[in-house]
Amino acid sequence: MTERVVLAYSGGLDTSVAIPYLAEKTGAEVIAVAVDVGQGGEDMGVIRQRAIDCGAVESEVVDARDEFAADYCLPAIRANALYMDRYPLVSALSRPLIVKHLVAAARKHGGTIVSHGCTGKGNDQVRFEVGLGALAPELKVVAPARDFAWTRDKAIAYAEEKGLPIDVSAKSPYSIDQNLWGRAVETGFLEDIWNAPIEDVYSYTANPAEPRDADEVVITFDAGVPVAIDGETVTPFQAVAELNRRAGAQGVGRLDMVEDRLVGIKSREVYEAPGAIALITAHQELEAVTVERDVARFKKSVDQRWAELAYDGLWFSPLKHSLDAFIDESQKYVTGEVRLTLHGGRAVVTGRRSETSLYDFGMATYDTGDTFDQSLAKGFVQLWGLPSRMAAARDARFGGPSA
Repeated sequence: MTERVVLAYSGGLDTSVAIPYLAEKTGAEVIAVAVDVGQGGEDMGVIRQRAIDCGAVESEVVDARDEFAADYCLPAIRANALYMDRYPLVSALSRPLIVKHLVAAARKHGGTIVSHGCTGKGNDQVRFEVGLGALAPELKVVAPARDFAWTRDKAIAYAEEKGLPIDVSAKSPYSIDQNLWGRAVETGFLEDIWNAPIEDVYSYTANPAEPRDADEVVITFDAGVPVAIDGETVTPFQAVAELNRRAGAQGVGRLDMVEDRLVGIKSREVYEAPGAIALITAHQELEAVTVERDVARFKKSVDQRWAELAYDGLWFSPLKHSLDAFIDESQKYVTGEVRLTLHGGRAVVTGRRSETSLYDFGMATYDTGDTFDQSLAKGFVQLWGLPSRMAAARDARFGGPSA
């Protein structure tokens, strides 16, 4: 029986030439699977037909936009997921979802091999293959760009030789990956880290330096889930899409950073994630109001580790599942509203309210109505500092460290 390769298909040059090339190299039939995670651009029906025209025996398009928002973006909001405290996991979040659908397609069509278009120096090869190993370890993996040293020049020549129905004449100076959660741009002149980004780099966000009126938005959360914008009920997909539009129009969510790739090299990346940054900013503020101090302090380390696991391709790992359980419990009372002003490239919190708030006006105020018993503070301070005083006295006796 002829083997079948399930290919993660984007519709671009690299994955299009991979269809006939994989068939020649492996002798297998190729099934192309394109997963719509809100990347926009070409019509997905056109992409599906292109795969057939390039030689795929089957071509599937999966509309996973709502699934991506609810099962991947939403957990990232609740985890305040920012890799290196800045990057909102644009590409990293979509890969485990794509892996899930590649496995489903392999089982549906009798596939024994899975293929992707990643190179050997990027993070995505790890995310695809570690995810596949967790969900379907029996599947083999072939990565033409990595395993067969498949360069862009070779791909263009091969496409012309085979007469493939793709445009290979124009080449963007950038490598771009985008989805509902954001947009990642790299390579070209950006590889010189002294070069500043130009406006041509951006697509999801307007120039924040251009004068415009501010936009005020109120986001309602229920147990850490955004459920309404300005009082209008929204799904997770609608929440992200609407804030992409509104925050993006104010230039919110532009990031220019040098990040630590999983493979060990540093990489300069330019990101746009207006909805992600606005939602995480609002969510963090509501947590500050509703989450008890020690839980909040511990959750910061959980959030950081969660983001690292997602970035490192360990979405299906036992530790990630365990951290999910902690985060779920921590969100029990993260319910209320946060008001943001979107303007000049920033999302600034200007108000917050919650029926489950731990903020007590009577305890916090310095004016009339203060209910805080200050007579308790003196003894508290003495006991709190007791270990330090005892250690300082010991140091003085034995010549230890001094202030």
